[in-house]
Amino acid sequence: MPESAATPYQLSLLTGVAIVVASMVGTGVFTSLGFQVLGIQSGFALLMLWAVGGLIALCGALSYGELAAAMPRSGGEYHYLSQIYHPALGFLSGWVSATVGFAAPTALAAMALGRYAQSVWPAVSAQWLSVGVVLALTVVHATNKRAGSRLQVIITTVKVLVLVLFIGVGLAAATPTSLAFAPQAADWRELLSPAFAVSLVYVSYAYSGWNAAAYLTGEMANPQRNLPRILLLGTALVLLLYVGLNFVFLYSTPIPKLAGQVEVGFVAATEIFGTAAGRLMGGVIAVLLVSTVSSMIFAGPRIVQVMGEDLPPLSGLGKISAAGIPVRATLLQTALTLVFLLTATFEQVLLYAGFVLSLFTFLTVLGLFVLRWRRPELPRPYRAWGYPLTPLIFLALNGWTLWFIVQDKPRETTYGVLTLFVGLLVYFVGRGLSRRR
Repeated sequence: MPESAATPYQLSLLTGVAIVVASMVGTGVFTSLGFQVLGIQSGFALLMLWAVGGLIALCGALSYGELAAAMPRSGGEYHYLSQIYHPALGFLSGWVSATVGFAAPTALAAMALGRYAQSVWPAVSAQWLSVGVVLALTVVHATNKRAGSRLQVIITTVKVLVLVLFIGVGLAAATPTSLAFAPQAADWRELLSPAFAVSLVYVSYAYSGWNAAAYLTGEMANPQRNLPRILLLGTALVLLLYVGLNFVFLYSTPIPKLAGQVEVGFVAATEIFGTAAGRLMGGVIAVLLVSTVSSMIFAGPRIVQVMGEDLPPLSGLGKISAAGIPVRATLLQTALTLVFLLTATFEQVLLYAGFVLSLFTFLTVLGLFVLRWRRPELPRPYRAWGYPLTPLIFLALNGWTLWFIVQDKPRETTYGVLTLFVGLLVYFVGRGLSRRR
């Protein structure tokens, strides 16, 4: 029976957790360790990267949980920043989410999927396989929300089970390397180094999906109760998986073999299980990345939809189908994803996206303090646990990372600032057109 606008399908707690986990577990954890070991050689510091990244994500999830419960509407940062600061800043965050925040990570996940598949089947075209997967999942999510939701739960469950199995079997079967994980005095100094701060960009990107469920608030059953639980459960589960998975990679594979590699999962699986099993694991990881691509295609268009509802010049993008799906916004995001897939390299997209996304999550968590000060009377069914310490931890660590990106990656910073400038131009032109009407 087709879905109707009168009885829309609401997303459950399980679907929300699946979207958070699927958005996080994907490109970053399967690809970024190869870049991190170029600047950091300490086993302890490398694992601490993932623990600190998880702490940042957990503190961010606690803060977003309060904002989402106090302002329960789809749109994520776009909605929060518009209400807390100014509609222009909200538009910029929506602009970034539409052009970078979801299209770029979707492209990165699809690129990684293609690279892993090609490592198993060399005859496969990595680029065209990536394009095909994006288009196929767009068709699924643009036609039936219930089918897309169920697909998300199934493939995410399979992903988590496979990763847990890989961690357990990998620990049992691997021949340990000489890398030490117990901290020495020099290892603690490594945690304050510029290399550690810049590597947190990669790790923060790997955790970046922790806020994905916030974009779906308006489509969720009992969002004020369920959304904080979804954010915390999903983020905590991923933290455990990430630390375990990276420990297995480092425990089993010498650092020189990982350095500079994108397909670190394939490299580690080959080291642990041999060539044949490594190729099989590479194929499995490629299949698992379908879940990440799917979650991004599912969640991202909701931001563009909300922007279309608020801004007359973009009203065409705010329309939803009879099944309650923002089809036009979904098609726009897919088009942008294809541009990234066909024109940029993996590392260029990752660094460019990392800076801009970190900037807006910083402003959103800072908004928690602003909102409590400006609107103390606002009902808050959920209050951030550990306030004000938890949001301050997020701001301090995220701000430290942003500072080192600006210093160490000026080109990516410049591209990010140019993206914001173009977005601001679009906002004021659109506002001027609205006034004339």
